[in-house]
Amino acid sequence: MAELNQDALEALAAELGSELLRLGMRLAAAESCTGGWAAQAITAVAGSSAWFERGFVTYSNEAKMDMLGVHADTLERHGAVSEATVREMAEGALRHSRAQAAFAISGIAGPGGGSDSKPVGTVCFAWATANGPVRVETRRFDGDRRQVRMQAVAYAFCEMQADLMAMP
Repeated sequence: MAELNQDALEALAAELGSELLRLGMRLAAAESCTGGWAAQAITAVAGSSAWFERGFVTYSNEAKMDMLGVHADTLERHGAVSEATVREMAEGALRHSRAQAAFAISGIAGPGGGSDSKPVGTVCFAWATANGPVRVETRRFDGDRRQVRMQAVAYAFCEMQADLMAMP
């Protein structure tokens, strides 16, 4: 991936938008550790209203439950930074929007908050489409808080686009 900066994120968002437009789909984003950065990069793209339906910034567990329907039991058993939680976040983003595609991001950007099992830089992702299975993945990014968050946004965009390009 090329050097990441805001311009690079906006270029990735524009590429994702082109794919969504090709498919006639709209996107919803469910964000935790990125705090709306994905939605900001998307809406910086002129014309994104044609393919971006809405974003959910669900930083607290309560917001994840209230806005996206994440189950309290999931959060208690697996934690906010887990594949189980991001799966429910992505599903909830689809359910609570008019979008046909969604992604979810939840992680530990640092500098604190990490543990042996979930160190700083751990980010969980989910990608979903209205008629397909939900794909989840956990990645570990290096760098400071800003770098971890920026890499997470870029990765979410690239993988969502790849999933869409694989659709018939």
